[in-house]
Amino acid sequence: MPRSLKLLQEFIPTVKSSLLRNGFPSQKILAEDLGISQSTVSNFLNGRPVDYANFLEICRILAQEWRNIADFADNHLVDVVSDAKVSVLISDRSCHPSLSQHLQQEICNTGHQVTILNANSFPQSSLQMCDYLLLLLSPSAAVSEMVLEEVLLVKETQKSHNQKPTILPICINLPWKNGLSFDLVQMLAGCQPWQWRSTEDTSAIGSELLSIFQQNRTSFSADHQLAINWQNLTISAFTSPSLSQPLPVASPELPEGQVEIVSQFYIDRPPIESRCYEAIDQPGALIRIKAPRQMGKTSLMARILHHVEQQNSTTLALSFQLANKRVFNNSDTFLQWFCASLAQELGILEQLTKCWELAEIIGSNQCCKAFFEQYVLPETPNYLTLGLDEVDRVFESPEIADDFFGLLRALHEEAKRRDIWKKFRLIVVHSTEVYIPLDINKSPFNVGLPIELPEFNSQQLQELAIKHGLNWHQEQIEKLMNLVGGHPYLVRLTMYHIARQDVTLEQVLAQGATEAGIYSDHLRRHLWNLEKYPELLTAMKEVVSSEGGVKLRSEQAFKLNSMGLVKLDGNNCTAKCNLYAQYFRN
Repeated sequence: MPRSLKLLQEFIPTVKSSLLRNGFPSQKILAEDLGISQSTVSNFLNGRPVDYANFLEICRILAQEWRNIADFADNHLVDVVSDAKVSVLISDRSCHPSLSQHLQQEICNTGHQVTILNANSFPQSSLQMCDYLLLLLSPSAAVSEMVLEEVLLVKETQKSHNQKPTILPICINLPWKNGLSFDLVQMLAGCQPWQWRSTEDTSAIGSELLSIFQQNRTSFSADHQLAINWQNLTISAFTSPSLSQPLPVASPELPEGQVEIVSQFYIDRPPIESRCYEAIDQPGALIRIKAPRQMGKTSLMARILHHVEQQNSTTLALSFQLANKRVFNNSDTFLQWFCASLAQELGILEQLTKCWELAEIIGSNQCCKAFFEQYVLPETPNYLTLGLDEVDRVFESPEIADDFFGLLRALHEEAKRRDIWKKFRLIVVHSTEVYIPLDINKSPFNVGLPIELPEFNSQQLQELAIKHGLNWHQEQIEKLMNLVGGHPYLVRLTMYHIARQDVTLEQVLAQGATEAGIYSDHLRRHLWNLEKYPELLTAMKEVVSSEGGVKLRSEQAFKLNSMGLVKLDGNNCTAKCNLYAQYFRN
């Protein structure tokens, strides 16, 4: 084995960009996490030789396959072949049994353990114990809510299980009509995907998998004819059909999203849009958007950002859902990640490093404020509009929430006193009621314009039906609303399938709450999430078992409401719609 290794020069930008994705906003934090010197990390990231063991360890924590990025000009690659047996899960929510079964047999023949997860599997315990997840992605799996939850769970597991399991994605039968959701692409960044085109590719994939297991590798080879690029699989990489399938997860980046800016399927909810456009045009504006999951919050944020872009505003959108769990370790790491994420988009990461040198003296909040004042706002030609999505994740860490939300409130208040802060406008998007105690004078949730998104009404459903080419009468609108209410995602999913003649409205009404229905993936995702929190599952069962609703503890009620499963009327909870009541009752 070589005594030292260094990065290939062409991979330095890619590896540097992986720090933030893996929860390390600075080289210092990475060095402290690994227990090595900061100079070693600096040498590694700048293509200078480092000790062989340190090289491998840094690659592991940054989820990089070291063989692909190491410069072996002065060394010979000697692969160590291991006879150790591994545990493999094959996620086959794409329903491609012939491929998954063939791969299972080939892998098992060499003594490895293989389990196939099908559409009805809830794999939490299995994922936490396996070494590799073979993720089969078809057009249906690419927009599956269960696949997204699966990958989220893997990402959470990797931190506490030595970066295991390793994800090995295989895309089936490309090209697809629809691409992957933005969040899924972001979470799979760094995982080299391969494609499967026909049975002729099965043998090559099987051989590559066995080689990966023997060599303890963490990715498919990038220089094989079956290797593909994630950028070619995003929604915008495909020609948008006149009737596009709604995605369960909205994109925090323009122009992609749950309902794209140019999409004919976006439905206005007057006067919400006009009020938001009017408010965001004001100096120092703050808009707070609250609604349960899949109600259109991110789509609305995207439209507000698009509106200000037309006024020559610089726009940035940041989803906290994409933050590695590691950044929530403490307030300093989180605030540094927050600033680094913005700095990376603006191309001023080096300035952030200089600014943060004073953090131990003046504190992270002051460093963050100084970074905006000295570098971000002066470099903004007109004004900066920042959209923060999924800020609910901060609620889980009271210390971080107190610091961060206090900072946001302070930045908003600065616009009343100093001209430079009049250039700063803010959009905050969240699903949950603010159930953590915040000082009323430090909270951003009692200032600015509050927006709470309602469900669609019957008139808006009629408008959406027309856009789908459905000649529906009021009776059909009422039947659908009786099942799913005015839930934007479920309504649009229903009309998509009916317009495509996959099902009839009568079949939807009869099979909706069953595994045979078009909502099965959506319902399984909710059930899986509830089963991770038994007290919430018990509370949901109590809600659907009562005709007139029940009173729950505030935190339970808020969480069920943020998931979109219940409606709150004071302290009284009822099922959000009959679909959920039928499914969870059974």
